[in-house]
This record gives sequence, C-alpha cells and structure tokens, in this order.
Amino acid sequence: MSRLNKAFELFDAYNKQDPRSFTWEGVSAPQEYFFAVKLYEWVLKLDPGADEELLLASRSQHIGRWEIPREDYPEGRDPYLKWRKYLAQHHAGIAARLMTEAGYGEETIDRVKQIILKQRIKVDPDVQTMENALCLVFLQLQYEEFRKKYEDEPGKIINILRKSLLKMDANGHRFALTLPYSTDGFNLIKEALDSLKPKP
Repeated sequence: MSRLNKAFELFDAYNKQDPRSFTWEGVSAPQEYFFAVKLYEWVLKLDPGADEELLLASRSQHIGRWEIPREDYPEGRDPYLKWRKYLAQHHAGIAARLMTEAGYGEETIDRVKQIILKQRIKVDPDVQTMENALCLVFLQLQYEEFRKKYEDEPGKIINILRKSLLKMDANGHRFALTLPYSTDGFNLIKEALDSLKPKP
C-alpha cells in the first residue's frame, strides 16, 4: 500500500468515528467521512493534476470536527472566530499525527498543515483550490437546506453567499453555477455573484 493510500485509510477510519450521520440521495454515512470524500472529489474536479499534499489536505481538512462542537463556545463573532482557529489547529494536529504514522516526513506534513490552516489564501494556488472546494461542498450538499431556514430573509442569505463567493476565484464561480439548484436558490446565487461585479 502506498503512503498516500495508507494516509487516506487512516483519515477515513478516524472520520468514520463521527457519531453524526449525513444522508445524501438515500445513502447515509458518518458525516465527516462523507464530507471529506466529497471535498476530495471536488479538489480533483477543480485540479485534476493536484499534487499529493493537496490531496492529503483535502481528505483531512475537517478531520475530527465533531470533537470540538460550536456549542462549546459562546455566541458572537469573536467566540466564533476563536472556535474556528482552534478547530483548524485541531485538524492540522490530527492530520500530522496520522501522516507520520503513514510514513510521511516533516516537509510534506508542514505543507499539508499550511493548506489545512488556509495560509496565504488568494496567493497559494493549492489553498485557493481548497477554498473553492470547501465552498462547493457547501453549495452542493447544504445550501438548499440552509436557504429554506431563512426564506423570509433573502438579504441575509445573499450576504452569507457573498462571503462564501468572495473566498472563491473565477474557476470556483464557474463550477458553482453548474450545480443543480432550485429556481429560488439559483436566483439568490446569481444575485450574490452579480453584487461582486465592479460597478460601471
């Protein structure tokens, strides 16, 4: 077994411990395992020639996410940002440990951690590909359900979409427009994208 496949096996086994489940098209799986596989698939669609470090990061980007729930932190933006930062370090730490077990050296592990921590976004092409893929996973698997919760607040949805779309580049936007949405869902995405265009 190659080191890459060994690492994938370790990542997947860890994520299959997620007590939460996610159902998609009639199939249920441990939530973080399912999302990790989908993120990996999106990275390959965005960058068919993705290097090994990016593939490793894609399969471990949110590894063990259920272990530090949002509910453990108070409401508000500052606690939320603190949670996100601590969570990213948690993911990077687990990925590093499992990669060491799979036989990877320090240089590769450090590179994967950079991508997981999303350092130098908009500058590092691998980090940008990861951000595109993360947003596409949300749009494909969670957006429509999320939108229904705030149908009476379209402005709020557009604002959230704008924040996600701002993190993406033109390639990510192109893929985002190919996903199957409801008519209302697609119109909100178009409106959010149009709001990002420079005013004449």
